[in-house]
Amino acid sequence: MALPVLPGNSFNKTLGKEKFHKSQHFDYSNGVPMMVGAKKPGIGGELLLGQKTVPQNSLFPKGEGSDAPSWVAFDRQVLCFDAYFQEAVTQSREETNRIRKCKIYFYLEDDTIQVVEPELKNSGIPQGTLIRRHRIPLPAPSDDQFYNLHHFNINQEVVFYSRTFRITDCDAFTRHFLRKIGVRINPPAAAPEDPYTKLRQELEDSMKPLRPYERQDTLKQFLEHDRDVLRFYCYWDDTQSMFGDPRELILHYFLADDTIEIREVVYPNSGRDAAPKFLNRSKLPKQAPSPKRQPGEITERTILNVFGPMGLGGRYILDNLKTGAVQEEFYKDCDLTIGGVINVWGRKVMICDCDNFTKEYYRSKYGIEDFTPVQYKAPPPAKAAKQMPPYTGFGSEEDSLCSCQGLLPKPPQKDFRKLMEKDRHGLESNILRFVGKMLTDNTIDKDRTFIISFYLSDDTITMFEPTQRNSGVIGGKFLERSRVKKPGQELFKSEMSEYYKAQDLYVGGKIIISNQPFQLVDADDYAFIYMEQHAEEFPRANIGTILSKLRSISEDKQKEIKRFLAQSDPGNTGLIPYESFRSLLADTGCQLSEHEIMMLGRTYSLREQPELNVGFMLAVAQDHLRKKHFESFSAMLRAFTHEDRDRTGHLSTKEARIICKAFRLPLADDLLRALLQKFENESGNMDYNAFLSGINWRENPSLPLLPDEALKPFCLALPKPTLEGHTMVEYSAFMKELSRYTEEE
Repeated sequence: MALPVLPGNSFNKTLGKEKFHKSQHFDYSNGVPMMVGAKKPGIGGELLLGQKTVPQNSLFPKGEGSDAPSWVAFDRQVLCFDAYFQEAVTQSREETNRIRKCKIYFYLEDDTIQVVEPELKNSGIPQGTLIRRHRIPLPAPSDDQFYNLHHFNINQEVVFYSRTFRITDCDAFTRHFLRKIGVRINPPAAAPEDPYTKLRQELEDSMKPLRPYERQDTLKQFLEHDRDVLRFYCYWDDTQSMFGDPRELILHYFLADDTIEIREVVYPNSGRDAAPKFLNRSKLPKQAPSPKRQPGEITERTILNVFGPMGLGGRYILDNLKTGAVQEEFYKDCDLTIGGVINVWGRKVMICDCDNFTKEYYRSKYGIEDFTPVQYKAPPPAKAAKQMPPYTGFGSEEDSLCSCQGLLPKPPQKDFRKLMEKDRHGLESNILRFVGKMLTDNTIDKDRTFIISFYLSDDTITMFEPTQRNSGVIGGKFLERSRVKKPGQELFKSEMSEYYKAQDLYVGGKIIISNQPFQLVDADDYAFIYMEQHAEEFPRANIGTILSKLRSISEDKQKEIKRFLAQSDPGNTGLIPYESFRSLLADTGCQLSEHEIMMLGRTYSLREQPELNVGFMLAVAQDHLRKKHFESFSAMLRAFTHEDRDRTGHLSTKEARIICKAFRLPLADDLLRALLQKFENESGNMDYNAFLSGINWRENPSLPLLPDEALKPFCLALPKPTLEGHTMVEYSAFMKELSRYTEEE
């Protein structure tokens, strides 16, 4: 009994099928309707009765091991087979067939085949690529399929477009690959000899002379030493001849063919014509000038006896030992040494020096280490010092000096490199600021305070006086930006005046500006840090130099210092206040300046970094983001969530920083780094939800910043530690370092 045709009781063959296209089986050819799709599949690509699946690509890889496609797994891997085919020749009586050898290349990536015949000299037939690279079909009746890897083996025939090729051998890579895939390789076979090629070889051999061929192989020397030239500096004393004088020469020795070229060094206004070459490039004989030779005396071959008539029909016996040949010696690289004398066609030329390449060549080939040059000319006389007229008082000294150095006055040159290196770069101002006081007996001027700024880019100084209430002195600019001369110099003199440099300004030092002495009593933190970083330029900021001054303390003074430290630190904590430390160093008698004492205090002081306020940092960050109109907080949250695979709400600080940089978060690096550290946990991961919520100025606005705090950068808005009288100094580390310096001395 058949099942009822109801839903769920019938078998639908098209259930789950998505393709229902029909193949085109009929078409017109020259106006005649024909069936062209006999081998095309049916509806939806299903095979009809009697059809088989034909692979469209390579058989490899079969899915074993790597899942990479064949064009990736077998990229640039080619199997190479040696083969030949026989070609019939119908219009020649010398040969009836011809054996043509070729190479078959099988490309594993796409089963394409290429047949190439090596080109032979004077073959007279077109050679090269016989079959271009493509997939070659099998011969009929299997012409609907293509050649694959299993159709190739040694001592086996393949048919390409009705031409039969017999494979004789393969290369090592092909043999190894076929063995790996399990193909049993047949033994190699020899290709038959081409009769016409054999006949041509016999004719060429019959044309060769029976006498031994003497060959001089110079190609190897040329390939190894092409463009390699040895350079020597030479000297030729020609003072014995009339109107002669010493001559300087440059000798070039070409290693490619052992030839020598000599050029003369002609100085300007020497009175000599600049000839192109002193000696043209050629081999230089040792015995020169050589005696005159008759024509035919120097030949490539030596004839011992002559039998028969001269010319045609004569018999010649060649001397293989060359007993009567004329031997001529030429200079080689082993004959050229510093201090040696060579004969240049009767001229005695001394080799005095060579370049670095020549020294390295002789050092590696001959093991020579002594390359002391020969002094062949007197040292030049000392240049007379140019006497400059004294300064006239008009303009600057540099401008007056330039007007005396040429007929056309030029403006004085500035140190442009120093200007570019020491100019302002971002927050790096390259300006050293000091606090100065007037050294005067006037009670009003004693209390005046000046800000002295030194610009490292051009060594200029400016002075500014802050306004003090009820002082009776109008503050403001005290000195325009300019270079300041050191005192005690003569005005009208020939030498350049000396100006104040950065090394002349230090805490405790004195400078005189417009005949008014000033005492430097303090400096800003940037000046101290800059001097510490460039201690080699500022000796008063070099800890090693300062400690070397203290090593001259006498033993009685050392005992007194230890007694003072014991009284100042009864608990033996190793710490004393900075004021006590300063008074101790001032009484040592080593003449330490105030700047050097402050450097020691800064180096060995314990200054705790202030704790960063998270609310203040978030307020600064929101202020920056608000000014830049940054509102991509939801997109950043999606990016953080995408990177958080485990959905823990935490990411590493490195990944969070990368995401912030990808969204171009307009925050300074130090502010962003400090914020990410504040939201880190013990494991080193940061809470990105709290971070985004804190910087979101739209949803969670923070308290507004003060105007002066909003204008300052974040690094300047943070409070910085200062060196005050109650700052504790670790004198134990200072004494240990001082004792180490004393032992080294």
